[in-house]
Amino acid sequence: MTTSPAARAAALRALHRPGDPLLLPNAWDAGSARAVVDAGFAAVATSSAAVAESLGYADGEDAPVGEIFAAVARVARAVDVPVTADLERGYGLRPTELVERLLEAGAVGLNLEDSDPRSGALVDDGRQTELLAGVRAAAEAAGVPIVVNARVDVFLRQAGEPAGWLGETVRRACRYLAAGADCVYPILLAGPAELRSVVQAVAAPVNVLARPGTPTVAELAALGVARVSHGAGVYAATRAYTARLLAAVAAGGPLG
Repeated sequence: MTTSPAARAAALRALHRPGDPLLLPNAWDAGSARAVVDAGFAAVATSSAAVAESLGYADGEDAPVGEIFAAVARVARAVDVPVTADLERGYGLRPTELVERLLEAGAVGLNLEDSDPRSGALVDDGRQTELLAGVRAAAEAAGVPIVVNARVDVFLRQAGEPAGWLGETVRRACRYLAAGADCVYPILLAGPAELRSVVQAVAAPVNVLARPGTPTVAELAALGVARVSHGAGVYAATRAYTARLLAAVAAGGPLG
């Protein structure tokens, strides 16, 4: 993009409108990012799982951090819209380096999750708050108001008794927003009543993962959701389609 990083970050932030959600069919390389933009979407988000697998690694911070940022840079160079990167829990980088490398790659937003990508255990929310506050401080020092999407993994990791998951999700979300996050992402939370409770409790942009069983975009909008991500869904569908094409070719048929 020809605009400044600060302008791109402001544009990305402005797309988070409760009731009129930003739709993000997540990309993994330059070609998929161009396809997202060509389809009319206003921003591009990467998927950590899709990027890692396309590079030959497993999700869960298995890929070398340099390869991840190189992939993000290829995505950002390929499109003329704001890019936000799924960076798991930051690959062990200090907040200053994390923000520097994000901006060097051309992205102006990032996801950070609050569970350990390797063990799957929820991280102490105090530690996560420190990470988010550090990222916000580093962004302010760089003069770029990057968009920080704080993933809340309580429902994903099923920590504690189910009756307490919603309350713990709200508690963590509020702490993360106070630490400098712009948006919260209670991944796998899909029940309309629960989503409404989170939206009302946090009074900030809420991100939902679109998957089978999730309310429609119109229903999510009515609940006040501000962002809808598809995670690795487009990548998985592309791989499945490719596998069908290759099976047809192997059987002696034409391509397509």
